[in-house]
Amino acid sequence: MNIRQATRAYESWLRQHTSVVEADLRLKHTRMAESPFVFLRATFYRWVQLWPLVCPKLVDAPRVLAVGDLHVENFGTWRDAEGRLVWGVNDVDEACELPYALDLVRLASSALLAIEAEHFGLSAADACAAILEGYRSSLRRGGRPIVLEEHGRWLRTIALNDLRDPARYWAKLQACPPAKEGVPREALSAWWPDKVRIDRVVRRVAGVGSLGRPRYVALAYWGEALIAREAKACVPSAGAPNDSFGKAQTTLLTRAVRVRDPFFGFRDGWIVRRLAPDCTRIELWQLPKRRDEAKLLRAMGWETGNLHLASRSPRVAAHLRAHGTRWLYRAARDMAQGVIDDWRAWTA
Repeated sequence: MNIRQATRAYESWLRQHTSVVEADLRLKHTRMAESPFVFLRATFYRWVQLWPLVCPKLVDAPRVLAVGDLHVENFGTWRDAEGRLVWGVNDVDEACELPYALDLVRLASSALLAIEAEHFGLSAADACAAILEGYRSSLRRGGRPIVLEEHGRWLRTIALNDLRDPARYWAKLQACPPAKEGVPREALSAWWPDKVRIDRVVRRVAGVGSLGRPRYVALAYWGEALIAREAKACVPSAGAPNDSFGKAQTTLLTRAVRVRDPFFGFRDGWIVRRLAPDCTRIELWQLPKRRDEAKLLRAMGWETGNLHLASRSPRVAAHLRAHGTRWLYRAARDMAQGVIDDWRAWTA
């Protein structure tokens, strides 16, 4: 099966699980041609097809509750119940049981593609080594949530850079077109403040991999300032297309070593979250020019370990000890090349 056949098959499956926004799906097709890095983000369904072909020696690695669609832009910030800023993986749409190595290889492959696109300046080998070092350390120490208060001030600087300007952020949300039908008001109201009326609901176009799925945002003024909640349609993971959505995601977030987001959850077939300038995914173009890239990738590896610790599998550490330090680089290099080959076929 080639990339076009895989895409048609996935989108046919997607239409069986949600009311697809066809205009957003066409936008996704256009965005897939932008670069191999964007293509990777858009095509987790293809990744799970290539994985056993390109990395057959890792297929039998110990299985964990994995993120699935992991990449260097799948990290962001949220506020916990105490108002503290927390950093970590902020998208678990594709979570399911997978070999632990798949998450690491996908994260490392995305770093290699980011290096190819000149988003990162360190070498491919150093990027993979940093991710693996952070992951090993997290497992060895039992993990630790990354709360950006007393600890991780360097990461707080990255998370709260000047590009995440509140005025621009809210202006962009308010400019979204009004939603005319299909609004999931009960889901949007699930974590809404009491006695605050939703002023308007807009249709948001965001992300890459989830383009085509309905996405709504409720907006209101509260205390003379805007608040927002987003609801995105749930579909099963492409890594486990026959499973129902929710169980793996809930278990992962409940058992992982992390401080949870009190405004994130699943309700009536929708993923609901709070939106704010400091509660969102961090994209590569938003990163400040001065940053320690190896340290950032180590943190990403550490957070991956935080999530994999939800499965409490001692076999993962044993599998890691049985392998050297170069396996991740070799696997990421091969998978990244597979992504590039597919991207070239797509753009052709």
